[in-house]
Amino acid sequence: MRKLKTIEMNRLTVEEFKEAPKLPLVVVLDDVRSLYNVGSVFRSGDAFRIERICLCGITATPPNAEIHKTALGGEDSVDWRYYETTEEAVEALRGDGYFVYSIEQVKGSTMLQDLGERLMGAPSGRRYAVIFGNEVKGVKQSVVDLSDGCLEIPQFGTKHSLNVSVTAGIVIWEFARHLLLGDSPAE
Repeated sequence: MRKLKTIEMNRLTVEEFKEAPKLPLVVVLDDVRSLYNVGSVFRSGDAFRIERICLCGITATPPNAEIHKTALGGEDSVDWRYYETTEEAVEALRGDGYFVYSIEQVKGSTMLQDLGERLMGAPSGRRYAVIFGNEVKGVKQSVVDLSDGCLEIPQFGTKHSLNVSVTAGIVIWEFARHLLLGDSPAE
């Protein structure tokens, strides 16, 4: 095996990215305080060609050197919009027809491994939004209350949470796996 050179990967230019079809997914950051986490989410958003990112509350916005350090230009390719409150973003998304999931541990949450079954039963062409919360407090209860559902990543260790940017990468991949690659649950 030989590592591919960057030129061999045939990556899109920023202009091509802007014109390319997108994963029908919007990422919402609810008071995410670390600029490195914000940048990392932009980078994952670029990798899976999401529609956009909603930056809410205290979440920093580009241009910013610390965001750029982990985004590596993802902040230029992925569209974004700032909202003063996450509730405002959720209301706008729901008004535009998005099905909104908070990524949070709640009673009655859907385990991430069951997402495929949910997506298979959804109307064709449905668009989704996923909300990731503050590094300490998670998604605000008022935002959970506005959501159509909650997704939870099963965990088996002593900790009860993952870093928000790690969580975003896992969840975005799971949507891409089902919506772009057509993976369906085993029969």
